[in-house]
Amino acid sequence: MIRDVLSDALYPMGLKRLGDCSDGADSITLIGPDEPRFWSVFCKSPEYRDGAADPLDRWSLRVITGIADTLNAEPLFPFGGPPYAQFFTWAKQSGRFWASPIGFLVHDDGGLFVSFRGALRWKTTARSDPRIQPCTACAKPCATACPVGAFSNGYDVAACKAHVTSDAGASCRTAGCLARRACPVGQGTRLPDQAAFHMEAFL
Repeated sequence: MIRDVLSDALYPMGLKRLGDCSDGADSITLIGPDEPRFWSVFCKSPEYRDGAADPLDRWSLRVITGIADTLNAEPLFPFGGPPYAQFFTWAKQSGRFWASPIGFLVHDDGGLFVSFRGALRWKTTARSDPRIQPCTACAKPCATACPVGAFSNGYDVAACKAHVTSDAGASCRTAGCLARRACPVGQGTRLPDQAAFHMEAFL
C-alpha cells in the first residue's frame, strides 16, 4: 500500500501523517512532527547545525521534497508565500483538527502543540478517519492558563510577546506556551528544548 510506503519514509525523519482530505480530484496528506522523536532527528541535521536562518523550514523543504519525489507527489509547505497553501482549511476538512477554546487548531493526537511541516498532494483516494473532538468533554484548561489573559478576547499577540519576554514569562519562553501545555491531549510530548526553539522563532 502506498500509505504504508509513506509511513516508512516519514518514520526515520521523525515525521508522521496528521490527516488526509480530498482536494478536487487529488488527495492532501498533512505531515507534522512525531513528537518527542522528531527533535533528536532534526538536531542532527545540517540545517540545525549550520547557523543559517530558518533551519526548520529549510530542513522541511529538503526532507519532504525528497519524500514527495520518491512517491511521485507534489510537496506543499505552510511557509514560502504569499500566496500560502491552505493548511488551515485542509486540517479542518481532515476530520482530525478543530478550533480550540483559544482559537488555535487542536489535533486529536497532538493537542495544541500540533504543527505542520508540509503536505503531499497526490493522485490517491483520501483516507477518511474522522475522530472525536477532544474539547467536547474537556474542562478547557487552555482557556484560563495564560497568566496575562492573552486569549480572553481573541488572541492578543502584543500582550503575549510582552509577557514571554519578561522575567515573569520565563516558563513560557523556555518550556512553551502555558495555554498550549495545559491541553491534556498529547501533554508532555513536546520537549522543552523544542518548545524553546519555537518560542524564540515566535519572538
